[in-house]
Amino acid sequence: LQLQASGGGLVQTGGSLSLSCAASGDTLDYYAIGWFRQAPGKEREGVSCISSSGSATYYADSVKGRFTISRDNARNTVYLQMNSLKPEDTAVYYCAAADKGGSTWYAYRKFRAYEYDYWGQGTLVTVSS
Repeated sequence: LQLQASGGGLVQTGGSLSLSCAASGDTLDYYAIGWFRQAPGKEREGVSCISSSGSATYYADSVKGRFTISRDNARNTVYLQMNSLKPEDTAVYYCAAADKGGSTWYAYRKFRAYEYDYWGQGTLVTVSS
């Protein structure tokens, strides 16, 4: 499975961006997909996660109400719509796939980077103040 993240760019505070994570080499149908971000000098952090079926979505508190994750399994693509962007959202954003699931995993492990098996190359989001 290969993942390709795209859609990053430069936007002003309060603006919006839509990130895409396109998969090839395998179907995304059985994978939970997470979006992570890493700002300079900081650890990689989980931002959002969507279950393999798309029926469940999860968000970090820092982005809740502003970001929306969705998936189109027919297109083998996952999206992250980011609204009301803030300078602190500036980071490289990565999508990742995990062949895992279950209530315990989603409750406690979904935002742990080491739980994910495949990673995209990252796309830079810069929010200017």
